[in-house]
Amino acid sequence: MSLLVCWVAFPLLLGALALGWGLAVERASGAALPRALLVPVGLAAIVVGAGLLTASDATAEAATPVVAAAGGLGLLLGLRRLRPGWAAAAGVGAFAVFAAPIVLSGGATFAGYIKLDDTATFLAMTDRVLDHGRSLAGLPPSSYEAVLDVNLAHGYPVGSFLPLGIGSKLTAQDPAWLFQPYLAFLAGVLALAAYALLERVVPSTRVRALAAFVAAQPALLYAYSLWGGIKELAAAALLAVAAAAAAAAPARGARAALPAAIAAAAVLDVLSPAGAVWLVPLLVAAIALRGARVAGVGVAGAAVFGAPALVTIGDFLRGANTESFTSGSELGNLVRPLSFLQALGIWPTGDFRFTPPRTGQTYVLVAVVMACALAGLTWALRRRAWSLVAYTASALVGAAVFDGAGSPWVGAKALAVSSPAFVAAAGAGVAWVFSSGRRVEASALAAAIAGGVLWSNALAYHDTTLAPRGQLRELEQIGERFAGDGPALMTDYQVYGARHFLRRLDPEGASELRRRLVPLANGQILQKGASADIDQLRLDGVLVYRTLVLRRGPAGSRPPSLYRRVWHGRWYDVWQRPAHGGRAILEHLALGDAGQAGAVPPCNEVLRLAKRGTLATVERGAEIEAAADGSFVVPRRARYEAWIAGSFRGQATVRLDGRRLASDRDELNWTGLSTSFGSADLSPGRHRIEVHVSGPDWRPGTGGTGYGVGGATLSPDDPDRPVELVPPSQARSLCGKRLDWIEALAPQP
Repeated sequence: MSLLVCWVAFPLLLGALALGWGLAVERASGAALPRALLVPVGLAAIVVGAGLLTASDATAEAATPVVAAAGGLGLLLGLRRLRPGWAAAAGVGAFAVFAAPIVLSGGATFAGYIKLDDTATFLAMTDRVLDHGRSLAGLPPSSYEAVLDVNLAHGYPVGSFLPLGIGSKLTAQDPAWLFQPYLAFLAGVLALAAYALLERVVPSTRVRALAAFVAAQPALLYAYSLWGGIKELAAAALLAVAAAAAAAAPARGARAALPAAIAAAAVLDVLSPAGAVWLVPLLVAAIALRGARVAGVGVAGAAVFGAPALVTIGDFLRGANTESFTSGSELGNLVRPLSFLQALGIWPTGDFRFTPPRTGQTYVLVAVVMACALAGLTWALRRRAWSLVAYTASALVGAAVFDGAGSPWVGAKALAVSSPAFVAAAGAGVAWVFSSGRRVEASALAAAIAGGVLWSNALAYHDTTLAPRGQLRELEQIGERFAGDGPALMTDYQVYGARHFLRRLDPEGASELRRRLVPLANGQILQKGASADIDQLRLDGVLVYRTLVLRRGPAGSRPPSLYRRVWHGRWYDVWQRPAHGGRAILEHLALGDAGQAGAVPPCNEVLRLAKRGTLATVERGAEIEAAADGSFVVPRRARYEAWIAGSFRGQATVRLDGRRLASDRDELNWTGLSTSFGSADLSPGRHRIEVHVSGPDWRPGTGGTGYGVGGATLSPDDPDRPVELVPPSQARSLCGKRLDWIEALAPQP
């Protein structure tokens, strides 16, 4: 996937549609919106419009063409309003900061891989909702169907996914490659909204743009973006939009409440009706400043536009695990509850779950933000900049309620959503100091706040975990090529395959959410996160699946004899059995173990199987594991494929006998998986393999810890091992041979 399409064409298209919708909402409201709010209000309108259309299966497919047509029409009718200024600079700057971890990696991918697998679920819902809404009618049982049933069918809020899905359809690109550009786009929208909120307290457009740029990237929110925090970023952006739109509405005229009503409804679509907690302070401010009539119209409009979220609240509450929302022991993927101080925007550590190593400097910088925020709110009150005050009150109430009454996992999300408000208020405080004539002091405060935020985000950038694009791109190709050839089975833990890329093959993961149990040979079930060789699974559980999508590895067994390999890649092979027919397998005897896919069978077992019918088997060469010093002995001349276990961040280079074999970078694997580094012809005798992984550098993800390469294995490079059929009378010819497995076959039908 071209970086140009992902990071230029997609955001420009989405920005143009949002601008068109913003211009249309402005015209409908009868009151001019600040230019900085046109794109943010337009994005909120896209969320609301698409939410209404996808509420029903009958209208879901119309969402994309309607959004495109209305956006285009609005753009044509309001082109005269296009005058980019410093607000646009703030938005583009925020977009660039959030884009950096992916763009500077050099490939189209996304962040948060292995840290959290929620992104796979988000992609699954994005796939479905733009075509069928929440309906699961017609979906065969699969891991994809199961994850949708757990979420879509139980009222999970989908507002944050809708613009991503529409952009994916219009650009004909998989949403996985657009996921991170979309998060960066949301950060740009947040910066634009912050710019509008600061207008009354920061007169200088340049200073205001800088303050908005910093406010859009508080450390905790930035860290969540590197964990796939689509709801957190969307909610943070739309909450700021709602506050700014409410302030922009004239004191009279019910139509003028339309932008604020749309933004409030978008918050509900993103957060579910629980998002109303964040909106209460905005409502109080609207009643005080605009009157009960205008505020009432805004509430009624928000209820109508937010109807898709409101009508699903019953399903959501019935299907939700309430303990995960309220239990004080529910940490999710955290290691401890977060500190409320993290909402103040500065937390200089690579992983936000831990205390920064330089606690002294951290607390000093946090204290600066707190003091400046209090000063900024005082300044805003004096200048009657009620929008900033209401926005900060909304953030404080939301963070306090959910952090205090919710589980630590929910509380952490609330702190992330609220954090831009406090940094924006601190920017207003710096502006107050500057306007009072103390420019040196103001410059020092601005440098401390901006420096602390950027320092925090630079560390998070360095510690991010990037999804291995090569692996996932193969799964995307498999999903397109073999669509309809299901059901399919994956034996490695790969949620992005089972929940997203292979969705048209009715896929199931052996250790994923599944409708069919695929037991191991010992009768147990593979635990979540684990991977298994195909020969470790019980035969009757495997044969249910027409297609096998198997992760390649040094000790990977060939599937049962009914299957033929129909596609070969670096990371995955695809095997299929006939849709109908084929010789029945009476018994399958697996040989070897987890480290060696093959062994010499006892001759009495061979003869026992021969009494049942014709034997099918596959000869298997032995894998060679390198010693700790990298040395290994080759018994005979052959071509061997080199495998390195584990994961690596940065560049890994493999050398055989001092000569470079191959290099690769940023390959994260789940436990027990390996990466191929190509093949080489080796002569009999002693050889040496060396693996060098580059240290931390300027590239994203290279500063993290917790991942490392394991041992090296050399496997015979003979992936097309044929199945040999042996008549019972010749069964003894197999005694003493090293075999992958042996099967007893029924007579030919």
